[in-house]
Amino acid sequence: MPAHKSLVTRMIAILLLAGAVSACSAAAAPCRATGSVVRIVPLIGDIVGGALETCGDVID
Repeated sequence: MPAHKSLVTRMIAILLLAGAVSACSAAAAPCRATGSVVRIVPLIGDIVGGALETCGDVID
């Protein structure tokens, strides 16, 4: 029975880790989406869009 508990513990840890990683992607999505939209603004779009995408990189 101890081997079964060890396997269950490992599976729970893997699922929690996967959830944490996907949560980071979800948190970075607004920065990335806004950065993509802002890039269409003439003159300053590339600068502001780059900053917002950097924000997404930091969150990831």
